[in-house]
Amino acid sequence: MQAITVRSPDAGVGGMSVTDVPYPHAAENDVVVQVYAAGFTPGELDWPATWADRAGRDRTPSVPGHELSGVVAELGYGTTGLTVGQRVFGLTDWARDGSLAEYTAVEARNLAPLPADVDHTVAAALPISGLTAWQGLFDHGHLMTGQTVLIHGAAGSVGSIAVQLAREAGARVVGTGRATHRDTALGLGADAFVDLETDRLEDVGEVDLVFDVLGGDILDRSTALVRGGGTLVTVAAPPAVQPESGRAVFFVVEPDRARLADLVQHVRDGRLKLLVGDVQPLSEAPAAFTHRRRSVPGRTIIQVAKDPV
Repeated sequence: MQAITVRSPDAGVGGMSVTDVPYPHAAENDVVVQVYAAGFTPGELDWPATWADRAGRDRTPSVPGHELSGVVAELGYGTTGLTVGQRVFGLTDWARDGSLAEYTAVEARNLAPLPADVDHTVAAALPISGLTAWQGLFDHGHLMTGQTVLIHGAAGSVGSIAVQLAREAGARVVGTGRATHRDTALGLGADAFVDLETDRLEDVGEVDLVFDVLGGDILDRSTALVRGGGTLVTVAAPPAVQPESGRAVFFVVEPDRARLADLVQHVRDGRLKLLVGDVQPLSEAPAAFTHRRRSVPGRTIIQVAKDPV
């Protein structure tokens, strides 16, 4: 089968190519998924798990990508809850070969059933961004109705979902980003928008929750905006500065089948819009990592195979 592989951290995207690789083995409680669409994070080439397994052993050449939508092709020993031929979507393990391949092996518990009326390219854009948004807002941020949340990168893949979920929860939403992102963020439900290049972030005032995906100086400056008893949640890096009278949480997204099922129902009901932009074939994945083929706003998704249905 064909897959995108990467050779070494030093080579980066330059070491990425379409390669013939062995068909994956379905271990106990695994399934092999025929991948129809896959999502990726450009920064994952900097993640240690891209290059080494959980024991620290080199696993190159490795297959990147950790979001997928497809059809169950094979069940591993002892696997329950899924059937061959079933449409599924979800996350691959960080330290195993990923989704930029015609087939990949995934722990069954990391997948959720995909309804027939949701396109694979849409589903592949949901797992990491959707779970990160939900877990940041509610599992770690404990956002409640009537509170104010500041969402950095409000027009991005995570931020755009967070804006919609926070709005649905009855929170007041302040989004941030570049000036070109203003209309997108406001259109998704943000009550106000801060241009990080021209507006003063400090003018936002105190908020109950800061949800950060940017890190750096923006993360550090945001700690002063957390009101007493509030929370700063970030996926960028552990905060160097702590809120004076609140708390700070750094987290890495975790698979959650039940939450994925809930999020895809939001998509079906029209309560959640995913910003899918370019859809490129597997052969164009190396170029997509460097954004050379991005022609429209939104998330770039790799279409590995066309759904025959």
